Amino acid sequence: MNPCIMMMMFMLMMIPAIESKNLIISCCRKFASEDPNIDYNFCTTSLQAAPGSQGAGLKGLGSISIQLVRRNITDTHRYIKQVLKKGKWDTYVKQCLSVCLELYSDARSSVKVAKKDYKGKRYDEANLEMSAILDAPVTCEDGFNERKRAVSPLSKRNEDALQLSAITLSIIHLIQIGGDDIHE
Repeated sequence: MNPCIMMMMFMLMMIPAIESKNLIISCCRKFASEDPNIDYNFCTTSLQAAPGSQGAGLKGLGSISIQLVRRNITDTHRYIKQVLKKGKWDTYVKQCLSVCLELYSDARSSVKVAKKDYKGKRYDEANLEMSAILDAPVTCEDGFNERKRAVSPLSKRNEDALQLSAITLSIIHLIQIGGDDIHE
């Protein structure tokens, strides 16, 4: 086969991946500038590393971001269970961890509903569920901050859950306002 034709075919195959990468960059730039809970680098790294993100459109990125939230919430719920079993915590921290476990348990249920709503194009309902999920890491972290010297063993996980949820909410909002053709 002619090397020029092979090169053209390769270039054409790369267009969706390039467009998707540009979409992620454009979205994350917009989201980070509008929402103080979203860090641009976290957003781009999370979305670009997710399976299926290369070649995904905005609605595909929405599904991917919900999946990222689901994994994060599930992993954090599992982690809290382990921390409660293995750790020797004072009564206050143990109470906080128990509250966090319950919050993340509720968030696990909410993310399942949000995924169904999103798939069914019921974006208002998906938005409500994702907002409830976003409250879980905030409320969890606030519990530890109410008492001086109470250090949260979940700070990084709560921050990640907060950002992933905020990214998902931003994508849903962009879809709702018809931002399918976002560009820089």
